[in-house]
Amino acid sequence: MSQHDRGILSSSDLRKPLNKVVYGIMVLGIAVMIVTMLYPILMTMFNGLKTNQEVNSFPPHFFPQTWNWGNFSEGWDYINLPMFLKNTILIFVGNLLMTVLVLGLASFSISKLNVPFRRGIYFFILMTLFIPASSYIIPNFVNLKELGLLNTYWAFWLPAGASAYYFLLMKNFFDGIHPEIFEAARIDGASELTSYVRIAVPLSVPIFATLAIFIFSTAWNDWFWPSLVMHSEEKYTLATAIYKYVINARSMDNNIKFTILFMVMIPPIFVFLVFQRFIMRSVSLSAVKG
Repeated sequence: MSQHDRGILSSSDLRKPLNKVVYGIMVLGIAVMIVTMLYPILMTMFNGLKTNQEVNSFPPHFFPQTWNWGNFSEGWDYINLPMFLKNTILIFVGNLLMTVLVLGLASFSISKLNVPFRRGIYFFILMTLFIPASSYIIPNFVNLKELGLLNTYWAFWLPAGASAYYFLLMKNFFDGIHPEIFEAARIDGASELTSYVRIAVPLSVPIFATLAIFIFSTAWNDWFWPSLVMHSEEKYTLATAIYKYVINARSMDNNIKFTILFMVMIPPIFVFLVFQRFIMRSVSLSAVKG
């Protein structure tokens, strides 16, 4: 075993009785975490493959007695999932662009440019994190109503450019980029905007990919704000449509409900599995910056 492959406990450490007990408790804890995370997903999938009578039977059983794969096509046709998916993707793409353009430029300016009162601006933005989100839902709604932006995608894109949390994440990441790189670019005649587009953005792929996962998760899971600002069915997001037409449906079979819920919960899992390496890289870069 090489030096880089060595874990916290070596093979000689594991021979000690106390270390074996501690290691066994750690493995047991990890196993419990895995089971608690996989159980809801597997339960939803298997319930979606059962008949409605099996879902409502007592005592319940985990695996279906008959595998009804046709439930997936029935669930797909129950509501217009592609339309709601398109709305969700549009909101995600717009929020991501607003984060990169508005918050990215703002955090880059505070981090790398001699902006007047930039320390005071930074602490002011930091203080807004302590304001409860529920306290500015009504002011945001009133402002969007007066601007005539209700039932439009701008009701999501505009607030996305004012996220203090994403601002601080990018600002801390930009602080870890050596200023000599930008000084060399200025000597070569590059403007501040050029330095951001051609230097800062390519170097910040890990943090942007991490933010993309967070923004995607928010756009995919949020149902309250979309149901508040979107008034037509054609503009509903996927989460809002699921809440209105699936969760609250009384005449719908439970097995079809589980089928739709399973289809909706799978894409975020794959998105995370594909891009999780960017999260780890972002965390490691933030930990060793200096």
